[in-house]
Amino acid sequence: MVKTTLAPFAEYAAELRPLIDSALGARSEPAEGCPDGLREAIRYSLLGPGKRLRPMLVLLSARACGGSVAPAMPAACAVEMVHAYSLVHDDLPAMDDDDLRRGRPTCHKKFGESIAILAGDALLTMAFEVLAKEIEPPQIAAECCAALAGVAGPCGMVGGQADDVAGTDTKADIDTLESIHRRKTGAMIGVSLRLGALIADADGEQLEALDRYGRNIGLAFQITDDLLDVRGNEQTAGKRVGKDAQRGRLTFPGLLGIEQSTERAKDMIRQACDALVPLGAGADGLESLAMYVLERDR
Repeated sequence: MVKTTLAPFAEYAAELRPLIDSALGARSEPAEGCPDGLREAIRYSLLGPGKRLRPMLVLLSARACGGSVAPAMPAACAVEMVHAYSLVHDDLPAMDDDDLRRGRPTCHKKFGESIAILAGDALLTMAFEVLAKEIEPPQIAAECCAALAGVAGPCGMVGGQADDVAGTDTKADIDTLESIHRRKTGAMIGVSLRLGALIADADGEQLEALDRYGRNIGLAFQITDDLLDVRGNEQTAGKRVGKDAQRGRLTFPGLLGIEQSTERAKDMIRQACDALVPLGAGADGLESLAMYVLERDR
């Protein structure tokens, strides 16, 4: 049975988020030669208020596999950089055309479209620079770079976004919807877990357990995101709600209804927690995070 308390995850977040924010701040000061306006846009997009779920997944995955936080922190920063880049580009008028993100003006609203595009480009390249320079040994750095590139590219997150923006031109069935979000949302969640595991020298059983966990929380996260767009509060969510229906986007509530979508998310969280059993008590943080995914309000 799925637990309902959020207190355990709040404790993990209170421990890890300040470490992540400090690490991101240290790595978001480009070297000499970066224009001031671009630097400001990069830091605005990366360091603004956010849940930091993906970097926390990296760190909690490393712990679950017997590793520690410090060696995995560069990878945690890299996945947040890729996530921030994707949000900057997704918010652009040519994509989702959003003017509010995390309770603040989106990057293009504050800095203009051209700087927003360039800030996203910069964040993407900075992510791979961090992995290549800071992950040890070099073989693991190369594996991390390849894994992140694979899920962020045309067959992963970018491909999922391409199908998503197709909207009403996309076939409206559950397999198509899950395919979109396994790439658009689930892929980055899965690779976050994999990077932490690789850095912690995980074995095959641990990698398989984390893969099963990631597949389930990735879709559960998207379902709850879709539900928040239907019944969420703009002030709490920090972004516009109700926009998916206005744009004709294919969503879980739109296809399955609110009640069935809610039950589907609960079932996926149960499966995610079951997948963690082989990892033992070291995976408690991941289990707590799964509970948060189910009950979040933003």
